[in-house]
Amino acid sequence: MIESIHIIVHGRVQGVWFRAGTKEKADELGLFGWVKNKSEGTVEIHAEGEKLQLENFILWCREGTPAANVTSLNLNQTSFQNFTSFEIRS
Repeated sequence: MIESIHIIVHGRVQGVWFRAGTKEKADELGLFGWVKNKSEGTVEIHAEGEKLQLENFILWCREGTPAANVTSLNLNQTSFQNFTSFEIRS
């Protein structure tokens, strides 16, 4: 069953290739949705996919890229939007 999740990533997550790494991991796991930087310094993610893939994705988000320093995640179930790819938004 396809699920949908909204994630806000806190910490040092901008300027450390976090969005590119997020897209790479989402593509690897077969997830759809988007990632973007927020003005207050967080990264916002909408991801859709199978439960196990989303769980693995969330585990990756807790660490992020090698240069990132993730301090916390806000996770919320959200409505399914039927994306067909995973994109980096500006």
